[in-house]
Amino acid sequence: MTSHMDMSAFVRPPVAMVVQQHLESADALRSTRSVQVRAPHVELHRLRRLDDRLAASLDGLAVAGDYARHLGLAALDPPGRGSIFVATVGAIEARDPALLERLLSLAEAVPEARVGLVSAFGWVPAPELRGITRALLDSPHAFRRDIGLAACAMHHADPQTVLETAMADEEHSAQAIVVAGKLGRIDLLPGCLGGLMHEDAGRRFESARAALLLGDRQAALRTLVVLAGEGGPCQPAAAMLALKVLPAEQAHALLQSIARKEDSVRILIRGIGAAGDPHYVPWLIAQMGDLKLARLAGESFSTITGLDLAAEDLELKPPENPVAGPNDDPDDEDVAMDEDEGLPWPDAEKIDAWWQADGHRFPHGIRCFVGGPVTQARCLAVLKTGFQRQRIAAAEHLSLMAPGRPLFNAAAPAWRQQWLLSQMEA
Repeated sequence: MTSHMDMSAFVRPPVAMVVQQHLESADALRSTRSVQVRAPHVELHRLRRLDDRLAASLDGLAVAGDYARHLGLAALDPPGRGSIFVATVGAIEARDPALLERLLSLAEAVPEARVGLVSAFGWVPAPELRGITRALLDSPHAFRRDIGLAACAMHHADPQTVLETAMADEEHSAQAIVVAGKLGRIDLLPGCLGGLMHEDAGRRFESARAALLLGDRQAALRTLVVLAGEGGPCQPAAAMLALKVLPAEQAHALLQSIARKEDSVRILIRGIGAAGDPHYVPWLIAQMGDLKLARLAGESFSTITGLDLAAEDLELKPPENPVAGPNDDPDDEDVAMDEDEGLPWPDAEKIDAWWQADGHRFPHGIRCFVGGPVTQARCLAVLKTGFQRQRIAAAEHLSLMAPGRPLFNAAAPAWRQQWLLSQMEA
């Protein structure tokens, strides 16, 4: 008969290996997820499959308790986004304040790791954050208050007076402005407009974005148009946002000014998709002949018409040596990521024939989004069945149509999104 000591010696090594596997798997899946939530070819049901796998790995770590948290801490040398995400989820779920404090200090010292820490607060269910978020919001440290505010925005939890106080604090107002816009706090619009004169272009952009979401169509829009015409890291996002609301003539003027800039053809193609005017479709089809631009032009064509090129058999086999398109998103976590990865290669001839036959259904000068005019029903349908980049745009359209409506979080865990969408439909 085997003694108790022998049994434990026999059982322990495989457990260590399994826990290590869960740890590596959770880290890798979180990295994959950070790309998939902004991908042009991933739908909500596919994100759900990935999220279920990530949740299973995190559950495996939770069952292993202290041992898993010890291994997770060892994996933080050096701290990566995935490893700090896994460790933070573990610390929140175990309600381990000492570990959470270490992770907050680490994220403050290593800016690259912050995204992972913040995303952990978005991942865990809101009830598990009770008390933790409150302590962060009450902290004397600006960094911790910012994390608390970001957590509130991701869960659509309004921190009320804390947010109002934060808006008045110059050191702290950057995150507060972002959160005010996402939560639909129209009463804080004056504070957002105050940020439009800031010397930092990034702060001007975030202030304009928040003010636009909260209903301002004057100063905020002018600021976005200026940023869209200036170049610089905010240019693509400013252009995409401004073009979602500008009337057709002003949108045309902005697109012309972007077209005159060197090296801005990709921003122009994406901007045409955001503007949604079918007038530009023939030009988009012409760009499909250029390997560097073909997939992006196909995506903008689909954003306007709602056609799924792969499903409608309007795609070509990928070329032998595709040319990767650069990525112009300054907030992108993975600078090596090809912005066009996953997009179909459009068959320009077939698409042109389709447009000749069906283009008359799309009147020029009317903003079209995934197949028709921008309506609440269309945006909800896109949030349910569209691709992630389309879903992010649909969320923005919903808030822009009804200032004060919180911005739908298209990066939240898929099951939470599915539940929210069922509530919105009801």
